[in-house]
Amino acid sequence: MNVVAPDLHRERAEAVPMRIAVVRRIVQETPDTATYWMNLRRRADRLAYSFAPGQFNMVYVFGAGEVPISISSDPARPTCLAHTVRATGRVTNLFPSLSLGDEIGVRGPFGRPWPMREAAGGDLVIVAGGLGFAPVRPALYAAMRNRAHYRRVIIMVGARGPQHMLFARRLGTWTHTLRARGVEPHLTVDIADDAWPYGHGVVTTLFDPAHLDPRMTTAFVCGPEIMMRFAVHELLERGMGTHRIYVSMERNMQCAARMCGHCQLGPAFVCADGPVFRYDEVAELLEEEEL
Repeated sequence: MNVVAPDLHRERAEAVPMRIAVVRRIVQETPDTATYWMNLRRRADRLAYSFAPGQFNMVYVFGAGEVPISISSDPARPTCLAHTVRATGRVTNLFPSLSLGDEIGVRGPFGRPWPMREAAGGDLVIVAGGLGFAPVRPALYAAMRNRAHYRRVIIMVGARGPQHMLFARRLGTWTHTLRARGVEPHLTVDIADDAWPYGHGVVTTLFDPAHLDPRMTTAFVCGPEIMMRFAVHELLERGMGTHRIYVSMERNMQCAARMCGHCQLGPAFVCADGPVFRYDEVAELLEEEEL
């Protein structure tokens, strides 16, 4: 694990300038979650800004404060920036009051990204649960854009119910597009109605139909920690090594500067040393906590 000296990391984080972004489109994804599409206001900022899949921004609502939010848009189009936000806290509860044309502050990007290059040459499986679909979506964009770099690309997504599935406004069209680009989508919900045309059950029920080859597979896993634990155990039981499994922790991040201590995980700080970790780096800590 690469650990940056605390004072140096703080200095680097505080040196990242705040850019002003303008809200251009708002898409209500679920009853409590929406995606906010925005453009950086200044042309110089648009030219300078870039991010890697899995990174996050500190997003500032003026008069309220800032909060870390994963970037959920295509890293190849950084001028069209998206953050998928669930209204659950002091700052995020203000997002539903935003309107088109409103301005917010953006600092970043921060964090350790998904290892797209390390996964190249084999199969890539992306496993997401609930809001965890948002941090892996940029990795899916990147894999589709560089489809020849991977043998198989498999996406497995679970949610509590159809109404809680992110990015589901045009789900049929989306799955058709994925298949046309050589991506294998597998979707499931815990509680389904008769109109739901996909899987019924927790996300680990999708592993059998996917027929994974553990010798050739790299896995990216993101979602509630209990879901990630069961997904990782399922992968390990199928013969995958811990060094081929990556998880995005995204727990309790607040400052992006390794200063507040809220996201500390053993000797690591999720905001600085993550949010993406190779599983063998954090397995012992996670198992000790009995997710």
